[in-house]
Amino acid sequence: MDLSVVIPVYNEEESLPRLLEELHAALAGTGLTYELVLVDDGSRDRSFDVLKASAATDPALHVVRFRRNFGQTAALQAGIDAARGRRVVLMDADLQNDPKDIPAMLAQLDAGYDLVAGWRADRKDTFINRRLPSMVANWIIGRVTGVRLHDYGCTLKAMEAEVAKSLRLYGEMHRFIPAIANWTGVRLIELKVNHRARVFGTTKYGIGRTLRVVLDLITVRFMQQYLVKPMQVFGLGGLLAGGVGFAICAWLAFERLVFGSPLADRPLLLLGALLIMVGVQLVSLGLVADLLARTYHEAQGKRAYHVRTRIEGAGRTAEKA
Repeated sequence: MDLSVVIPVYNEEESLPRLLEELHAALAGTGLTYELVLVDDGSRDRSFDVLKASAATDPALHVVRFRRNFGQTAALQAGIDAARGRRVVLMDADLQNDPKDIPAMLAQLDAGYDLVAGWRADRKDTFINRRLPSMVANWIIGRVTGVRLHDYGCTLKAMEAEVAKSLRLYGEMHRFIPAIANWTGVRLIELKVNHRARVFGTTKYGIGRTLRVVLDLITVRFMQQYLVKPMQVFGLGGLLAGGVGFAICAWLAFERLVFGSPLADRPLLLLGALLIMVGVQLVSLGLVADLLARTYHEAQGKRAYHVRTRIEGAGRTAEKA
């Protein structure tokens, strides 16, 4: 199969018939074989009934239903896991993403890019509770991860299946997909896409979501920089703390032995002892984290590198083990 379109659905019963119609219209002229993977994220309205009825007459439709609401990130991950296409497109179900942008994004994949991220240059959302928090989040994410994009919050993305299948998304990490994929050395491009005003229902997101994004960003940054070498962050902090604590205690010991200075009423002594203890704990934590990182990679057969291309000489024969 050429293409899988993955769409999380949460209380979108009014949008779904029009969404499916627009998707088929946009993809019919491409000549591609495709499937539409819609994940019902515990909707409380008739979204699943609409999808079930559509699936009875639409062979391209693949419906996944959660037992309860697990969130957009989990729904996208479930859709990616179920996808069978050699390319995967992610998009929202609220009709604000335009299916007509999909062929242009696929053309960028044909041009050699591995991931195409949508950029809602003319965003049709309110400024205070949607666009302003998004602008702040985009700036922070770009500065922290080093992957500068105009719009991390746009769900509309197209990518090769190998990129999609390598993702492991938790929390609110779906918005960090470009940064996460960038760790593996993907060729990434941002493409301006059409953004439409919401027609049905109300948004599920607000300004309070920004705080959760910042918390997940800490995790993303650690995984990006120190997942295969956690000792370098914990061990370095431990050595610095322990070194400063040892220096303080050594100076106080010198004062006591040489000048006879009393130490009982010196808060500096407590600080020195505390820093030594913190240093030992951080180094110990680094050792544990190193072991966990090794277990994480070896248990799943993961490697600390990603190969893009492997070429063997025409006359080469494999040796028997």
